[in-house]
Amino acid sequence: MERKMFDRLKFWKDSKNRNPLLLQGARQVGKTYTALEFGKRAFANTVYLNFEGTQYLKDIFEPDLEPHRIIRAIEAHTGQTILPEKTLIIFDEIQAAESALTSLKYFCEDAPEYCIIAAGSLLGVAINRNKYSFPVGKVDMITMYPLDFEEFLHAIGAKKIADMIKKHAADNTPMPLHQQALDYYRQYLVVGGMPRAIREYIESKDFNNVAAAQYMLNDSYIADMAKYATPQETARTLAVWRCIPAQLAKENQKFQYKLIKSGARAHQYELALDWLTSAGMINKCTLAKEGSLPLCAYADNGSFKAYMVDTGLLCSKFHIPANVILASPHSFDGFKGALAENYVMQALIANGLEPYYWTSDGKAELDFLFQDADGNIVPIEVKSADNVRSKSLHFFRQKYDIPCAYRISARNFGYEDGIKSVPLYAVFTIK
Repeated sequence: MERKMFDRLKFWKDSKNRNPLLLQGARQVGKTYTALEFGKRAFANTVYLNFEGTQYLKDIFEPDLEPHRIIRAIEAHTGQTILPEKTLIIFDEIQAAESALTSLKYFCEDAPEYCIIAAGSLLGVAINRNKYSFPVGKVDMITMYPLDFEEFLHAIGAKKIADMIKKHAADNTPMPLHQQALDYYRQYLVVGGMPRAIREYIESKDFNNVAAAQYMLNDSYIADMAKYATPQETARTLAVWRCIPAQLAKENQKFQYKLIKSGARAHQYELALDWLTSAGMINKCTLAKEGSLPLCAYADNGSFKAYMVDTGLLCSKFHIPANVILASPHSFDGFKGALAENYVMQALIANGLEPYYWTSDGKAELDFLFQDADGNIVPIEVKSADNVRSKSLHFFRQKYDIPCAYRISARNFGYEDGIKSVPLYAVFTIK
């Protein structure tokens, strides 16, 4: 599958001030595949080490962390020659080898000529920081996410549709194949962006097989909780993970601890939420109390919404049949908005944006807002259908004198009264 990450990896490789690269992200988002494929495309050879369940590889780093000794030991183990600048070294599942993670500091300082990509899924929660130091400031860091809608279209052979969407987004002109693009969007909601689920969809076109792959992914996340947390932490984390759909299903989507269990308090479950966020399994959208610069200064960290990392996984957790989403019956209207919001949050995060949400004493609520590269506050309202009444958006723009805003809905591209209409399938064009 063609990933946008390849361009970022090439930029990293060609950088004059290149450090070892830490490729983060939730399990099964394609980190290993992408690193290996990049090695094939951009290097003379690739040396791959997977630290999960392989103690003998971890032992390479135990005598000391001197880079040149480590390189010689890896060459002896793999039987491959490692050439500076020409060989890509991949440390996979590096969270299972904490000394290997610490060694990246010394590669940065003493052997920067070696190209190293370290991939890990649970770096924020699996490291024993009392014994090993994280190489702060000595590594470049990139987070990888599930395939976005554009990558999904490429994967299923609809690249021309993706190119058309980008063209009409740039020109702000109506998209001729609007309904077809909406159909692809609904397919993406069901399948999501996890490579395994997309592969099942491409090979079988059977949504039952897609759902089975998604259930297995959910199970693997649960297994990680038990592996890298205490029994009490695991129980609380699992309880939070299971309640995310219920949080999104209610009208007020602000996270409420009482939905985890009766009498639950924030201090009991804050670590569990941090675990899920660090593991890349949920995306938190924090309340901004004011629509002013800088947004982070007005963040209320105690008020937030929690979205799942992938719409496909969300649908599988809800046991929503594919035909319900593809056909969009009125009986599904109650949850359709929450699913669309989760999709938009997923797309904005993948584009490197940091979304917030905003409310005004029950008078108005804005789904998302972000601060762009020029320092403008950009509000976004999300509609799951073509109903575009937007009192909250107008209220926010008047209150903070906002010249331009986005309305995301099932309508085609357009522009009216300072509001740019963006179809649901074109959110990936918002940078």
